Amino acid sequence: MYQTINGFLQTWEFEAGATQRILDALTDESLKQDVTPQDRTLGTIAWHIVTSIQVIMGGAGLQIEAPGGDAPEPSEAQKIAESYRRTTDALMQALKSQWTDDTLQVKSDMFGQQMPNNVILMLLINHQNHHRGQLTILMRQAGLAVPGVYGPSREEWAAMGMEPLK
Repeated sequence: MYQTINGFLQTWEFEAGATQRILDALTDESLKQDVTPQDRTLGTIAWHIVTSIQVIMGGAGLQIEAPGGDAPEPSEAQKIAESYRRTTDALMQALKSQWTDDTLQVKSDMFGQQMPNNVILMLLINHQNHHRGQLTILMRQAGLAVPGVYGPSREEWAAMGMEPLK
């Protein structure tokens, strides 16, 4: 859990940067990739990552200028990536201007439960990372190169002249 806004922002900058690299690597055609017809497509999951920031943080009382859960899903990968970039910037500015470190201890109603805002911030990161993992699998299925997140990807190992781990 986060004790300071700055502590969260440092983590968010790293995690959002990794998510941005993933979203920037998507193509319009890849957005249609799914595991089965009953499951979400890569594009739907990518857009969910974008819109869930406003949904989750709005539930905690933070006012963010960003697309929410009812925003129509773009069919262009670049629009999703740019929306994420703007939403991330809006989140960071909203936290800096609307919350203080004391706000992190305030409880908000999240999915019918009272949670401290610092737990909600952790939920936001964990939620994003969960879906980011789903994106990387669907990217592989769509034939895209996957950017590394916590270390080099297979393609990045190869570019360094090293044998990727299996």
